[in-house]
Amino acid sequence: MPLENCILSIDQGTTSSRAIVFAPDPSIVATAQQEFVQHYPNDSWVEHDPEDIWSTTVNVCKLAIAQAAEKGAKIAAIGVTNQRETTLVWDKKTGKAIYNAIVWQDRRTAQQCKALQEVGHLKTVQERTGLLLDPYFSASKVAWILDNVEGARHKAQANELAFGTVDSFLIWRLTGGKVHATDVTNASRTNLFNIHDLCWDQTLLDIFNVPKSMLPKVKECAADYGETTEGLFSYTIPIAGVAGEQQAASISQCCFNQGDIKSTYGTGCFVLLNTGEKALSSNNKLLTTVAYTINGKTHYALEGSIFIAGAAVQWLRDGLKIIESASETEAMAKSIPDDHGVFLVPAFAGLGTPYWAPDARGAIFGLTRATSSAHLARAALESVCLQTSDLLKAMREDGVNPQKLRVDGGMVANSWVCQFLAEVLNVTVERPKVMETTALGAAYLAGLQVGIYQSTDELASMNQIDSRFEPQMDTTKREKLLKGWASAIQSTLGFKS
Repeated sequence: MPLENCILSIDQGTTSSRAIVFAPDPSIVATAQQEFVQHYPNDSWVEHDPEDIWSTTVNVCKLAIAQAAEKGAKIAAIGVTNQRETTLVWDKKTGKAIYNAIVWQDRRTAQQCKALQEVGHLKTVQERTGLLLDPYFSASKVAWILDNVEGARHKAQANELAFGTVDSFLIWRLTGGKVHATDVTNASRTNLFNIHDLCWDQTLLDIFNVPKSMLPKVKECAADYGETTEGLFSYTIPIAGVAGEQQAASISQCCFNQGDIKSTYGTGCFVLLNTGEKALSSNNKLLTTVAYTINGKTHYALEGSIFIAGAAVQWLRDGLKIIESASETEAMAKSIPDDHGVFLVPAFAGLGTPYWAPDARGAIFGLTRATSSAHLARAALESVCLQTSDLLKAMREDGVNPQKLRVDGGMVANSWVCQFLAEVLNVTVERPKVMETTALGAAYLAGLQVGIYQSTDELASMNQIDSRFEPQMDTTKREKLLKGWASAIQSTLGFKS
């Protein structure tokens, strides 16, 4: 296909904004990335400046479009993928946020969620949303902003404020305020969306005290989201595909069939298992969520959420300053024997699936005078794989027994991590050829909407595997490792400050 059928994918993540231009085949034509500042105004609070989200997104888009133009490429459509659950409230007239974006990692509403649970709302929330009452999700964050920003609730009731996850905020800005919309996958992560009826739920809105007038219109993942406002880029471009980052990764990995499973390793780690057209409930605190809606057909997924994955390596770099770049950790891990005995439980933002312990805090076990920076680096990498083991154990207890796991995200460029993951899980691990999976998933959706791709079957035929990692660890060693990890987890959960 000619280069005028390229797709610009906006990948707005937790620590950076990226723009990638994909050719239809789908090779990468151009890419740009820009990090932005993380704000921690109080213990367990995490915020982003909305203008940082916007400015870095526009900057990387302009850079990628310019790089693509130098190669003779023209953008046919835009796909958007984003950090999910992160919550923004903005003025409908000015488009300016009234408070910083409250990030998905933020735990400030833990007590509010606990109070709602104590008065009996958990069952209603679970049955309608597939989620838990946890500060991870958007609803309690919206309520906090309305209750803590002066005049906000009055303005919301006067239909002057808009709520959205990051995709919705970007679409509003990209279209010059003409479109206030989100897709079903992002809506399904708010605690305000009924995943069975596929609509905003008044009962949930009443529980969290959020006015319906604030909410965006919910669309399919591949749909018309308007076009970029004139003057923003060198020409207007239709916005044609949207999905939350984890669902986008699942789409790029072509997990279109019941039983397909993928795990993404970015700032956090998220495992999604396609359960087909039926929303299955978990007995082990897995979440039920929307995998996608394409051409009128909705597939659901069971999801396990790990709050800290790549962020543990970032902590080694920025917090402890024992590495200068993430790439150093692979050699450091290889330098330490398997039985080193150090466990890091990176509960810096609480623990997610299957524990859902928002008040848990990080811990390190097994330290001796011989413990070095290499031990901590290896323990950080191992913790990501061991947390994934907890997720798959929960899935198996729910009756699902995957034999193969498709992986993606920045951490899996580290082959040691992929091999250790295969060992711990005792399954085959597959790494894709195109590693930018979240961005590629958004590009696939936009391509479906504008006719570059004709079907999900066509997308599946294009899927390419880069490497397969097979388990080789003997059962005794694996069981000893998992027993040590379980002890570390229980000790962490038992700690009270």
